[in-house]
Amino acid sequence: MRNIRILHPSPRGGAHRVNHCLILAAGNGSRLIKASGGSPKPLVQLHGKSLLEHVILGAHEAGIDRFVIVVGYGADAMRQWLADLPLGGVSVNVVENAEYHKDNGVSVLKARDQIRDPFLLLMADHIFEPRTARALLEEPLAPSEVILAVDPKLDRIFDLDDATKVRRDGDHIVDIGKQIADYDAYDTGMFLCSPALFDILESAKRGGNCSLSDGMRILGREGRLRAFDIEDAAWQDVDTPEALAYTESIFDQQFCRTPSAESYTNV
Repeated sequence: MRNIRILHPSPRGGAHRVNHCLILAAGNGSRLIKASGGSPKPLVQLHGKSLLEHVILGAHEAGIDRFVIVVGYGADAMRQWLADLPLGGVSVNVVENAEYHKDNGVSVLKARDQIRDPFLLLMADHIFEPRTARALLEEPLAPSEVILAVDPKLDRIFDLDDATKVRRDGDHIVDIGKQIADYDAYDTGMFLCSPALFDILESAKRGGNCSLSDGMRILGREGRLRAFDIEDAAWQDVDTPEALAYTESIFDQQFCRTPSAESYTNV
């Protein structure tokens, strides 16, 4: 099923600028259920806004004005929330993943018909600085390549067990996963993707299921997965009540927005 809501897009930038963003927001957030009260995880409040609104705001400030959002658990509540959110100058397509209990690669594939050009891929529960997304969007992208923003600050991770680790050889990623023992950076959940990612994920399917990491490992073996070092920039995966409390405590210091970041709400 697909429900599409278009909200007055206003094209900006040149023809080659990446202006599509795919946000994965389908999971049930079982580990954050105490904070969500049963609501969809992307709608959990952080610093006065939902997690998903923080992600949309950050991507919009980075230059994105076309969004595809994959929903699953609590799809009706997600659609209603998006319908009520003032988004002047931004277009949003909502795609439903009824198989949201499967791995996140399935959610990516549900959006295949909506995206034909290079796109930014984000997680609805990963908070980031807009300057990181802006810098990633400026990276040259080969036709069959994916670039993953990685964090080399190994001693500054909040939840090591939950973090997805990566191992690099120069600027290429050669291994990725939560359980790998030899790693030199963390996956921030922010990807610049060519549409070739969809074919890779299809090839990675086993029993109708696949994860993003499955696809990334294939790209890594083929030399098509490049690392983008975020250096001193901040990000946070908000996956547990403890991570939510931690992110709230550092928000003003690490993620404070400029007034222009929220300009779409006043259109």
